[in-house]
Amino acid sequence: MEKFYITTSIPYVNGPPHIGFALEIIQADVLARFNRRKGSAVFFLTGTDEHGLKIAKSAKDAGVSPREFTDSISGKFRDLAKKLDISNDDFIRTTDAIRHWPAVQTVWKQLKEHSDLEKRSYEGLYCAGCEAFMAEKDLAEGLCPIHKKAPEPVKEENWFFLLSKYGPALKEKLESGELRIVPESRKNEILELIKQGLQDVSFSRPKEKLQWGIPVPDDDTQVVYVWADALTNYISALGYPSGEKFKEYWPASVHAVGKDILRFHATIWPAMLLSLGLPLPKIIFVHGFITVEGQKMSKSLGNVIDPFSLIEKYGADAVRYFFLREVPAAEDGDFSFERFEQRYNADLASGLGNLVARVLKMGDMAFGETLPVPAGFSDKQFQSVADEARKGIDGALDNFQFGSALEKIWEVMRFCDKYIDEKKPWEQKDGSREVIGDLLFAIHELADFLEPFLPGAARKITIQLAGRDRAALFPRAV
Repeated sequence: MEKFYITTSIPYVNGPPHIGFALEIIQADVLARFNRRKGSAVFFLTGTDEHGLKIAKSAKDAGVSPREFTDSISGKFRDLAKKLDISNDDFIRTTDAIRHWPAVQTVWKQLKEHSDLEKRSYEGLYCAGCEAFMAEKDLAEGLCPIHKKAPEPVKEENWFFLLSKYGPALKEKLESGELRIVPESRKNEILELIKQGLQDVSFSRPKEKLQWGIPVPDDDTQVVYVWADALTNYISALGYPSGEKFKEYWPASVHAVGKDILRFHATIWPAMLLSLGLPLPKIIFVHGFITVEGQKMSKSLGNVIDPFSLIEKYGADAVRYFFLREVPAAEDGDFSFERFEQRYNADLASGLGNLVARVLKMGDMAFGETLPVPAGFSDKQFQSVADEARKGIDGALDNFQFGSALEKIWEVMRFCDKYIDEKKPWEQKDGSREVIGDLLFAIHELADFLEPFLPGAARKITIQLAGRDRAALFPRAV
């Protein structure tokens, strides 16, 4: 059986979940469900990143211990996954001293044994927002391009990972396609970064400055730097170095990440793996940011969208649908409540929901209490439309084109509406059952097509075909 291991990034728990991470975990869930339907053995990982100075400060500001703070925020990310109907197989926390810490310390020792860690004095710029040291060339007019703040000057003695020596090997892996980055434009960004010359990166911080983290093995003055800690989650969750899941599922098939953390995943992480002698992930899939009515989300602007509120009002499937259909797969996308409700009413309430209700009503009238379960289509054109849709969905998802895959499903729905209007089964006497049978089978096929995208709606359609439940799939939004 083919193995498919997919991960999200592990979001930093200095604040509650926002819709940017909701987008990422929804996209990853579609790919996990799609590959399960293809018969692959799937392992789907998400989790939370819980160490570092920002966490310690946020906990202090909240008047609680770092452990209490991380337990609370991590729980919200776990809850979001449940409310979005995410099918993850595991949830890793970097504060897990039983599962995660031993793998991090093993990795540290191996990097050191391979002469890829070196302790040295460092003087440079540190962005607390990124939890990262930055070079002057990384700044925009002296500011961090993401957080729009000037990094603070830092002088300290740290352990450094010798990333610079892995530039040529990373270049070869990217150019050969052994490590694939989607979209291609993001690969070009990383190749340009490598061309400019990779710099060695700090992999620890002095314990006097940072106590909330994993101790560095054999150096009680240092704590493992947050990125060296966080990136290891992709193998710690599998039981690295000797766990059965690690042997079965590594290398990762897909790492799904945001564009702001691509350089960590496309340079530092694969360089660590090369040092460890491990295979590289096959694909890094990179999504963009979500703006709100054209503006970056910001607490000061008051435009931060709470995903829990959206789910509470419209349902998980509606939230999943909007982000999969409206946001370009690997580009930035925009959110507005007006556009959200337009999509909801037109595509879900008046589209999918109305079609299902219409067909079931005709089925009830033609067959009574027990609806038939046709083995296939009697109409060859209907069969052709469904076959083309399945082929198109598979091709689109193989290329991370979620919106295109949904469009293929909606083409089948439009054909159903056209078929009803042309055949007018309510006017037929002898042929109405065959026509309605084709429509019932089409609804059955639509449920199968929809399962990776709208699992709740797919379940409801299946229940309605099998029983007497006729509740509206998507009540029209007011």
